[in-house]
Amino acid sequence: MATISLPTRDRTFEPYRTGEPIAFPSRTETQKFNRIAYAAAHVVADPLADIDPWVDTAVDWEKTIAFRHYLWDLGLGVAEAMDTAQRGGGLDWPGAKTLIGHALAAAKTRPGALICCGVGTDHLEASDRVTIDDIIRAYEEQIEVVEGMGGKLIVMASRALARAAKSPADYAKVYGRILRQVKEPVIIHWLGEMFDPALAGYWGSADHGTAMATCLEVIHENAAKVDGVKISLLSKEKEIDMRRKLPPGVRMYTGDDFNYAELISGDEDGHSDALLGIFDAIAPAASAGLARLSTGDLQGFHGIMEPTVPLSRHIFKAPTRFYKTGVVFLAWLNGLQDHFIMVGGQESARSILHLAELFRLADKARVLHDPELAASRMTKLLSVHGMA
Repeated sequence: MATISLPTRDRTFEPYRTGEPIAFPSRTETQKFNRIAYAAAHVVADPLADIDPWVDTAVDWEKTIAFRHYLWDLGLGVAEAMDTAQRGGGLDWPGAKTLIGHALAAAKTRPGALICCGVGTDHLEASDRVTIDDIIRAYEEQIEVVEGMGGKLIVMASRALARAAKSPADYAKVYGRILRQVKEPVIIHWLGEMFDPALAGYWGSADHGTAMATCLEVIHENAAKVDGVKISLLSKEKEIDMRRKLPPGVRMYTGDDFNYAELISGDEDGHSDALLGIFDAIAPAASAGLARLSTGDLQGFHGIMEPTVPLSRHIFKAPTRFYKTGVVFLAWLNGLQDHFIMVGGQESARSILHLAELFRLADKARVLHDPELAASRMTKLLSVHGMA
């Protein structure tokens, strides 16, 4: 345990004493989850690269891939090159392609390692000049690259399509064309506008119910090519509604970083699997909780997972797109990387008060691996800002 002085909203400081972290599950305890669970993983920046961070990108590939091994060690899958990896927010398609190559190569050294990789149209400028056929070709280009590497696909939402589409029929045309071509079933990712404002009105409507109907129609028409759908709308009601309308054999992967515990545990009509950014930050808790769930210990699952929900809601609070800052901050506190520097300079996207509250909530969720180390690093950060 450790004691640290943390700032409060009334501009004073108060002492905070940490508790005990969750014991790491062993590999043997995490081999037989009864849910598929992917953690959308972040990238580790190279802090010594001589670049302008707002313009250029430098990734520490060794530390980035080491973090994937950490997730695999805990029995979690890796969702690669997604928005948690700052895809489209510092990590461009060439960088994502390199990341995917490194991660797939690492996965091949680990029998049974789960990995799926994001493909999109982020190498295509979202402008009025872009046509629907341009968007199809852009998806095809990325799909060809990742399939050529042997990767399973997550079809990410397209900013270019959100801008170019004139009706739901344009979405049906794009997804229908690419789904007919893929080698094996994919995960479709519907990322809500709270995560990326450029995706407002996706599937052809600002009304999520109407948009969902279009998405479901696409899935039903191409069910043999769809492993599952991940929706990130931060609404358990919408996710459950869609989950109940999916074709047999098509999974719902929860992307709800506010309500994941109850969605994963499920109800009498079914459950969600998981593809979550928060599992990057709370990996030991997620692993331990899923291990309990797999033995039928629902109370044990919720006992571990529920304390992490306030932490997740804080990390993903509006503006939600800045959640990556909290994810990387917690990795640094936990000694999983040596610095709190991010691609695109995104370490500055959240306030010191936000990070101080994150520290408290992470401790209450028991996901500070080494409280003494975390307190030492938090104190250093406060000192840099003239607060310690």
